[in-house]
Amino acid sequence: MFWIAWAVLIVATGLSAAASFLSYAKGRRASIRTWITLVAAVLALASLVLGLVGHAVHESESVPAVLSISLSVLFALAFGGPFTELVFTMASRAPKPPAKEKSDPSPLRGGLWIGLLERAAIVGTLWAGWPEGTAVVLAVKGLGRFAELKNHQAAEQFILGTFASGLVAAGAYGLGLLLS
Repeated sequence: MFWIAWAVLIVATGLSAAASFLSYAKGRRASIRTWITLVAAVLALASLVLGLVGHAVHESESVPAVLSISLSVLFALAFGGPFTELVFTMASRAPKPPAKEKSDPSPLRGGLWIGLLERAAIVGTLWAGWPEGTAVVLAVKGLGRFAELKNHQAAEQFILGTFASGLVAAGAYGLGLLLS
């Protein structure tokens, strides 16, 4: 199981890193996502090395729990943003929405930071053995956005983003379980 989790982690982190660094190469400054992705990639490689060393020395294929937990949280943070953006892109290709000008801001501001915190909180509650905490996280997010959700476009973006973000967080927890 270690090798499957490691392969998924490396491929997804690599894709996320490529997206982050392509954005950086196009002249945009390095974002928090770029740095989180870099740390996730380093930890993923560290988990592979520790897994190989552990397997060779102790014939165990698992990595230390602290590293598995850290890696799963960083994976959720690094991969969640690109995955959510992919979901938004796929959803907007259905029936053509009205043309949106480049200067139009997103109806929901602060989505990057809210998404990072949401995914970290969801993975944290799952690792803490309190899955009910996921409902608390999502309820707090909904209450915080309540006034903005009267706008149909904002409500759709909120639902898609929350589901995509939650799925990545739960998947990251699952990968962490496979690593440990």
